Order: sequence, then structure tokens, then C-alpha cells
Amino acid sequence: MTSGDATCPATRWLSIVGLGEDGIDGLSSVARQLVSSAELVVGGKRHLELAGGLIRGRSLAWPSPIAGAMGDILAMRGRPVVVLASGDPFHYGVGDMLLRSVSADETICLPQPSSFSLAASRLGWSLQDVALVSLHGRALEGIVRHLQPGARILALSWDGATPSRLAQLLTARGMGASTLAVLEAMGGTRERIRSTAARSFGLTEVAALNIIALQVAAAADAKIVTLASGLDDSLFEHDGQLTKRDIRAVTLSSLAPRQGELLWDVGLGAGSVGIEWLLRHPSLRAIGIEEDAERAARAARNAATLGTPDLQIVRKPAPAAFDGLPSPDAIFVGGGLSDPGLLDAAWNALKPGGRMVANAVSLQSEARLIDCFERHGGEITRLQVAKAGRAGSGNVFVWRHAAPVTQWRAGKP
Repeated sequence: MTSGDATCPATRWLSIVGLGEDGIDGLSSVARQLVSSAELVVGGKRHLELAGGLIRGRSLAWPSPIAGAMGDILAMRGRPVVVLASGDPFHYGVGDMLLRSVSADETICLPQPSSFSLAASRLGWSLQDVALVSLHGRALEGIVRHLQPGARILALSWDGATPSRLAQLLTARGMGASTLAVLEAMGGTRERIRSTAARSFGLTEVAALNIIALQVAAAADAKIVTLASGLDDSLFEHDGQLTKRDIRAVTLSSLAPRQGELLWDVGLGAGSVGIEWLLRHPSLRAIGIEEDAERAARAARNAATLGTPDLQIVRKPAPAAFDGLPSPDAIFVGGGLSDPGLLDAAWNALKPGGRMVANAVSLQSEARLIDCFERHGGEITRLQVAKAGRAGSGNVFVWRHAAPVTQWRAGKP
């Protein structure tokens, strides 16, 4: 093979064809030809039925999980294969999974308008001003971070019950006045749009294939997850094992999350630091390490309530829990400093270039942070917060000082 051959594009044997609710009527002549000439056509049962009149080769319905079909697809490499998908295959679609195993220059994609685009066109909403969320195969609570006063949200439903469940969640969080429009079977003969207030939701016989358009209206006492670090302590269920709001805000600043990074929250407690890390950007990941079963369960409830149900919790003692975990970009140690080997084990597990932050209250734990500071450098800071409180039963106010927190932060070379 010459150097020139190496740059030649591969045969585009895998065609990814988007289908709308109108089926093959909405396909271009090129898409029709690709489907009819394919030796293998893969898709959901509904897609295969919609395209049935064109299919000449073998049909394969997606198994569960759908990744189980990749062996059949890759076995046909170099021969014509079509994968049918809903709308735009690269917007919450199957395209991403396919291109983990097949290079882009081996494929051709012919998309249709996505459900988001169709919904926006029906409502007259500009997509750049709308939060786009998928609840299909995901926890409903994932939408919580987007529930900001006045926000417009388009959410792909998991099934026909999703709109009702979302209306209940909104009402429970003080957003019952929000408007939900349920758009069903868009682009087909069964298309229907119905609108209701969340608190009075009563729509019945909602089609499984639907998207929800939400306009958020929040009461003054609504449970809003704010956009700033340092959520109010009252939003967390806890037993006292909680990094308090002011210290937490400084801790998040010290951790300095960046897109796509993984955090280990060691000594998870109520989960406040790991949860706020995840809230900074949807690409972030976090693993909480907590030996105590009750605290681990409490952190999981907090994560769901505050819109980060993807917080992964490992119920093992640290540092034994580190074995087998993916290497972190950042580590926060908020508990477990009574183990003299914990900080060294965490430092060794941290990726080169990663950041480590540890908070201590006791003198013994502070001594361990000072030792790490002397060996690894970084910065060590004494943090103390004082808040005004009433003295006795009179109208005299005094400063009440919380226990000081010593924080060590360092970057690993």
C-alpha cells in the first residue's frame, strides 16, 4: 500500500437513514434506493414496518440492549447495510453508538427533521433558546437542573406516562402553574398537540411516541436549583455530615471542574460536593465513595432531588474502594482522614495534571494536610465563616463562628 492509498476514503457501506412518522413517503429517492438495495436493514420494529415496502434484503430488529446487533452489522462490513433511525440519528439517536465501531468515512447519513425541530416549528420556538432534554431511558429527575423560572424546555418522553409523571414532579416542586404541551406522533396522520397546566394535568391516552414542550412558571417558594455554586444547605437531606454552603462554594472553585471530567468524592456524606460538581455541566461525571449504607442512600436521594441521578455511588471504605475505578481528573476528600494512608492513595490514583482538594476540621486531620502540603506543594488555606445570631432572648446580635476548615489543594504534575 502506498502513502496515497492510505488517504483514500473507505467504501461507504453503512447508510444511516432517518425516518419520520410519515415513513417511506418522506424519504428522498436516494434514501429509498439505499434501503431497497441493502443486504441488511436494521431498525426498531416500528421502523422496519414503516419501511417494509422497500426492504429487499434481510431485516434485523434491534435486540435489547441494541448494542447486541453490532456483531451482525460489522460482519457485513464492505457490503450494503442500512440502519433505520428516528429523525436525526445524531441527535439523541443511534448514530453515536454506531460510530464507536465504524469510522465516519465508512458511513453516509440521510437524516430527517428531529422531534425537537418538529416541535419547535409547531410552537414557533427558536431552538437556540430552548433546553433540549431526553428522558427516554433516563431518570425523570434529570430534568430538574433545567427547571428555571421562565425556561422553555423540549423533552423527549420515555413513554405515554412521562407527561403525567413530569406534571406531578413540577407540582411537587412549586411549579404547578407551568404549561405542558404534549405533541404526539409528529409528522404523521395521527399528529396531535394538547396543552395543560401541570397542576391540572388530565390528558389521557397519550401516545408512547411523544415530546413534551414545557414553559416553566415557578412560585416564590418553588424548589429551584440555582445556577451558582453553594446551594442552600436546606436543599440537602443530611445528618450533619455536610460540607456547608459557604465552604462548599470555595471547594467547588478549588476543584475547578472542566468539561467531561470525572470527580471522586471521597467520604461522600450527603453528596453535596459531588452533586454540585455534576450540576456545573452535563458532561461531568462523579463517583461518590461512602462506606455507611444510610449515608449512601441519603446521598442518592439528594442526587435525584437536585437533578443529578447519574451520581455513581460506591459503598466501600476508602482507599480500598479505589481499586478498579476509572482514574479521576479531580478528587475531593471530605471524610475518612483518620486513615493515615488515604491521602497518599488518593494522590497516587489521581491522573497527572489532575487536582486534589481536601478539607479538614480536626487538628489530627489538619496535620495530615500540612504534611501533604510540605511534600506535594499546592496551597493550604484556613477557612472560617461567622454569621450573626441572636444572643439569648433579647435583640442583641453577635457573631457566631463555625469551626474553621483547613483546605489543601494541589495539582498533580
